Amino acid sequence: MADIVFNIAKGRVVELFNRVDTNDPANSALVIVPVDVGATSDATIRDFDTLAAVLAGGVTERTTGGWNRKTLTDADITFPAPDDTNDRFDIDIPDQTWTAVTAGAVTDLIICYDNDTTAGTDSNLIPLAMHDFAITPDGSDVQAVINAAGFFRAS
Repeated sequence: MADIVFNIAKGRVVELFNRVDTNDPANSALVIVPVDVGATSDATIRDFDTLAAVLAGGVTERTTGGWNRKTLTDADITFPAPDDTNDRFDIDIPDQTWTAVTAGAVTDLIICYDNDTTAGTDSNLIPLAMHDFAITPDGSDVQAVINAAGFFRAS
């Protein structure tokens, strides 16, 4: 489950996930961004409203040495039914792999919503959740194994 949920996304994560799954709007997606938060606190990070603000606020995106953003579209995810027995809603994404990562320590993964992957910029990406993901690369493949219960739980 998410280590932090960004304030702008509280109460919206499930709905934005559903919008990607139903391709509404067309070209919407979830974007997974590997980052090093450095000295920036979770309390500060959760107040940022766009990925551009996160990256301008002292967080470093990893884009070299095998790191890159991962984009998930409607074909990659499935919107589940609510869990009425436990009175909650768990949403999941597939595990992600980065191949032969050689440089750039990562502390977290940020999952963002993009309403248009063809025209979107970091200022359009809404950060949804951030997950601890401490990796010091050694040239091997890196896999983010998403919790069996999913990446987000609304309860």
